[in-house]
Amino acid sequence: MGSRAEPPVRSIGTDPAAFTEFYRSHVDEVTRFVTRRVADPQLAADLTADVFLAVIEAAEHYRGSFGGPRTWLYGIARNVIAAEFRRSARERRAEGLIAGRRLLAADDVDRLVAKIDACRQVRELHEELRALPEGERAVLELVSVDGLTVAESAAALGIRPATARVRLHRARRAVRSSPRLATVTEVRIS
Repeated sequence: MGSRAEPPVRSIGTDPAAFTEFYRSHVDEVTRFVTRRVADPQLAADLTADVFLAVIEAAEHYRGSFGGPRTWLYGIARNVIAAEFRRSARERRAEGLIAGRRLLAADDVDRLVAKIDACRQVRELHEELRALPEGERAVLELVSVDGLTVAESAAALGIRPATARVRLHRARRAVRSSPRLATVTEVRIS
């Protein structure tokens, strides 16, 4: 973000001009944030829109005490994406209970096995990162992947900067102690 003067955030929910200016200033950044976490373009567009709808709803409660509009926006974006992941997981569980299993043709099974094998390493890396406590993983993602400062990450997560620094240190230590993760992530988290 530049040194442009931001419109008063609390007016975003009631002043269309203030919302338009805020939206134009932040839509690219929010889109990047969402697309780093979601691969489906339709879902990414929907979630980006949902973030700004949540911004309109939350604007009147904005206090600005944790790092300004940008970190407030990241916190909202993170909450919107987390809510979607929870909703999607519930939906998949329900579909799994209802759908049962269908029979696959031999060719389908062979193609599926090849895809599973091809993605094995990526799944293992994601699983190792999931082993980190949620708070540590969240700070690590915001700092290493999204490029926020520790203070901005703390504000986005609603925690103190000192807590964020401790969590980041622990996450980095855990990543470095895992030879598999350390080789993949050493450039981003050093």
